[in-house]
Amino acid sequence: MSLELNLATILIFFARCTDVSLATMRMLLLVKGQRFKASAIGFVEISLYLVSLKYVLDAGLNSPLSFIAYALGFSTGNFLGSLLEEKLLKGHTIVEIILNDTEESRHLAERLRDEGFGTTIVEGEGKDGPRLILKVICDRNDRQKVMQIGSQAGGFVFMVDIRSIWGGYFNKKK
Repeated sequence: MSLELNLATILIFFARCTDVSLATMRMLLLVKGQRFKASAIGFVEISLYLVSLKYVLDAGLNSPLSFIAYALGFSTGNFLGSLLEEKLLKGHTIVEIILNDTEESRHLAERLRDEGFGTTIVEGEGKDGPRLILKVICDRNDRQKVMQIGSQAGGFVFMVDIRSIWGGYFNKKK
C-alpha cells in the first residue's frame, strides 16, 4: 500500500470524525435556537465532508480501506460529538420526581433544597391517591445527582431538556 493511500485513509477518517462531531454540535445548537453559531459550524462541517468524500471517490472501488475509514470516522464522530456536547454546551434540565404524598417525600424536597437545588412541589392525584410532584430545574451537569436522589426515594423520575429559562433560583457554583 502506498504512502499516499495511507495518508488519504487517515485524512478520510479524521475529516469524517470531525465533520460528524460538528454535525452533532450544529443540530444541538439549532435546537437551542443558536442559529448563527450553527450556520458557522455547518460551513466547516460540509467543507470537511466534501474533502473526505473526494478522497473516498478518488480511491474508487480499489480501496475498501477508504470505505472502512469513512464509515469508522462516521461512527467515531457520532461518539465524539455526543461527548463534546455534554462537555461544551451549557444548558438546563427539568427533573420531575413523582412520589406518594408522605412526610418522607416532603423531606426529600428539603434535602434537594439543602443540596442547593431549587425545588417546587406540586400536588397531584394518581391512580392510587395523592402524589407530590417535585420539579427541579438544574444545570445539565447536575441532573444525574438529582435523578439519583429521586430514584433512591422510590419516585418516578424523568427529565426534559429546556431550551431557555428566565429567572428562578439556581445554586451558585463556588
